[in-house]
Amino acid sequence: MRLPLFALMLFTLPALGADSEKLPFQLKDVFQMELARDPQISPDGKKIVYARNFMDIMKDRRRSNLWLINTDGSNHQALTTGNVNDSSPRWSPDGKQIVYVSSRDGTPQLNCLWLESNRSAALTKLTSAPSNPRWSPDGKQIAFMMAVPEKVKPYVDLPPAPPGAEWAPPPKVIQRTIYRFDGQGYLKDAKPHLFVMPAEGGTPRQLTKEPLDLGGSFRGGGRLEWTPDSKALFFSANRFPENEDEPLDTDIYEVSFGDGRITKRTDRRGPDHSPAVSPDGTKVAYLGFDDRRQGYQITHLYIMNRDGTNQRMLTGSFDRDIQSPVWNKDGTSLFVQFDDQGDTKLGNVSLDGKVTTLTGNVGGLSLDRPYSGGSYSASKEGSLAFTLTSPDHPADVAIVSNGGKPRRLTNLNQGLLDQRSLASTEEIRWKSSYDKREIHGWIVKPPNFDANRKYPLILEIHGGPFANYGPRFALENQQFAAAGYVVFYTNPRGSTSYGEEFGNLIHHAYPGNDYDDLMSGIDAVVAKGYIDRKKLFVTGGSGGGVLTAWIVGKTDRFAGAVVGKPVINWYSFVLTSDAYPFFSKYWFPGPPWEHAEHYLKRSPLSLVGNVKTPTMVVTGEEDYRTPISESEQYYQALKLRKVDTALVRIPGASHDYSARPSQAMARTACVLKWFETHKRTNGVR
Repeated sequence: MRLPLFALMLFTLPALGADSEKLPFQLKDVFQMELARDPQISPDGKKIVYARNFMDIMKDRRRSNLWLINTDGSNHQALTTGNVNDSSPRWSPDGKQIVYVSSRDGTPQLNCLWLESNRSAALTKLTSAPSNPRWSPDGKQIAFMMAVPEKVKPYVDLPPAPPGAEWAPPPKVIQRTIYRFDGQGYLKDAKPHLFVMPAEGGTPRQLTKEPLDLGGSFRGGGRLEWTPDSKALFFSANRFPENEDEPLDTDIYEVSFGDGRITKRTDRRGPDHSPAVSPDGTKVAYLGFDDRRQGYQITHLYIMNRDGTNQRMLTGSFDRDIQSPVWNKDGTSLFVQFDDQGDTKLGNVSLDGKVTTLTGNVGGLSLDRPYSGGSYSASKEGSLAFTLTSPDHPADVAIVSNGGKPRRLTNLNQGLLDQRSLASTEEIRWKSSYDKREIHGWIVKPPNFDANRKYPLILEIHGGPFANYGPRFALENQQFAAAGYVVFYTNPRGSTSYGEEFGNLIHHAYPGNDYDDLMSGIDAVVAKGYIDRKKLFVTGGSGGGVLTAWIVGKTDRFAGAVVGKPVINWYSFVLTSDAYPFFSKYWFPGPPWEHAEHYLKRSPLSLVGNVKTPTMVVTGEEDYRTPISESEQYYQALKLRKVDTALVRIPGASHDYSARPSQAMARTACVLKWFETHKRTNGVR
């Protein structure tokens, strides 16, 4: 029996000799991929420690160990080993120790590694996982965050069961606003607190008496910052009584190391977060914006005196989101990260607001798709260690110093990539048919591309929708190209990295005119002459799933579609999503019962009566961001209409339905199988 290409890709193929012909990417290659995360440069700028991510094929999990490399590229060595998760490495001020979080003893603990003796040990015996460890500048203390269980009185007092009786578990009474969160499930009765402990180990001291309310990606917080005198810490939190109803309203606080006294340093409606204390301790830089209830709002860089006075915006004229501020050693400027037209960059911001780009191509942390991301750190002398990517490789460690050219220090996937034929990636820009705005995208061409042939095309749409794709490695795109498809991915209106006006073109309007941007892009690629217009396909996840379902409700030019983790009915989504206080306030003019027609008009469900395209729907069974009930609505509606459809449920998966390597592999295989099945030989519909 002759197996189709997608089936052949399931199997591991033998290694090739140096002179052998390279093979296309295989589905199982996901288990061979590695990437660098969180590169931390030593205080003297001579070494970099980073988390090296790899796949545990036996347990089907992503793992990470710590590795060390000199900044000249020499002496690359493992610091930790094993099928565990070692993460968040942080240098001691003298550069002799590294504290990190490790799962090797079950519950994650803080561990410390002494470089001179190459010995490590656990510093804690915690009952909950610590996060964000930070050394005090004097090297005597380590601060971290940890969730502390809260005592909750039972809602009702029930009589005890007789000895040996087998009663059902008692009911679970929920009264809090945020009671479940994607990737975490139903939340435990616990709140985050700030702790400090001696650097040589010992009993941690809880520094905060009231919870910080940091939980969830929509609720701020995270970064801890010591003052230079090691007597206080800065952090961000939403400490208002209505914190769950106002998820973006965070402020900057200072807490005294001595007595735990907390002082509020900012006060406005909107997020203030990511505090960075100047080297002399007199100023604090931070990120945020004045909240106007828009779907997309530019995050700016601010500065204030340590006591909260003289607050001012530094980047008001810079129309890009600022991330990760770090002061330079003399306190005259700050290093930052930002996205610009699909490229993640590192830059420098002077105290008069001038932004200078230092390097680009930062990122490569989203293995399967070309999303933005990445991280960096700075040494005292100003060298920056960062994650470097390109369409040809995921995140590696690189360094840039004193305005020079970046130098790539690692090549983690060389062994695999030397045996694979890579697809090529080409930039493209075109005018939208809606309003003639320029739209930006990329074309991925199969290995051994021949412009005289006709190729099937996959339009792959990013989620968010406030996010961006760029010229970054994407394993799934490589696998699609290996199966003979041209892949087209874009940043339609609403995408980040093109300014606030462009991002807010979809405010209270999404999915809207993204459709025109995408169809104009398809026309531009087809016009190049190497696309088989009878074999067009479309797919996307989350916001990309919304747009995929919207597209097949408006046109039947596609031979097949795969809708990933979509919103189909905005009314039901807002009332079932984990972050419903955010979505109902920022993505819509009000709650659904006050604007039912508005919600329906923007829902792909309103167009389901037009769908003729064979459409598969894929969602994780434990997705709480876009619950699987959305996918089931669409599947059942298509079934009622006798449209060719399939529902793919990924067991145990959250909104990140490729968190486990085999799930990523299976999802890609399902997409390819659906598209291979529905390639047409007849004319365009």
